[in-house]
Amino acid sequence: MIAFVRGEVAAVTLSSAVLEVGGVGLELMCTPGTLATLRVGREARLPTSMVVREDSLTIFGFLDDDEKSIFEIVQTASGVGPKVAQAIVAVMSPDDVRRAIAAEDVKALTRVPGIGQKGAQRIILELKDRIGPPVGSMPTGPAAPVVEPWREQVQQGLVGLGWSAKESEKAVEAVADQAGDAPDVGALLRAALRTLSRA
Repeated sequence: MIAFVRGEVAAVTLSSAVLEVGGVGLELMCTPGTLATLRVGREARLPTSMVVREDSLTIFGFLDDDEKSIFEIVQTASGVGPKVAQAIVAVMSPDDVRRAIAAEDVKALTRVPGIGQKGAQRIILELKDRIGPPVGSMPTGPAAPVVEPWREQVQQGLVGLGWSAKESEKAVEAVADQAGDAPDVGALLRAALRTLSRA
């Protein structure tokens, strides 16, 4: 198991980053929020989780150990694979996930692309006793309402790819009507990039 990766950032794409470690480029699948913190040519250290399948070996990179922990715990729920787990940590902070499960807030979980009402209920039922309380300073209770979290994710992703905050904000506004009830952060990021390339 690869617990973390430290090395120079060789490349950043829409969904992944390549870190050079001992002359080898390791591709880490990351959320837009994580990618936004990386700069090509600078050293980075990312906690990682490795998912091994018969036909693939994928490494996921995270902002911190808490995000990695949530990614791994939610996959122990039936029907939650690495893609849905990554979508959860992309849309919600670790404590938002804990609060939503503790408060049985189905609506908060269904904001994540790929999670329907039944899936959210199953996650709550299976993880309620294992997810633990929020570790931050906010009190336990119903999940705090999140104001369109996709906006911040897309904007952070664009800034991480080299656009200015002002340009990124305009691009986010330009694609806002495509968000719908279950925003796909990756698709919105690509749409925003198309908007910027036409400008």
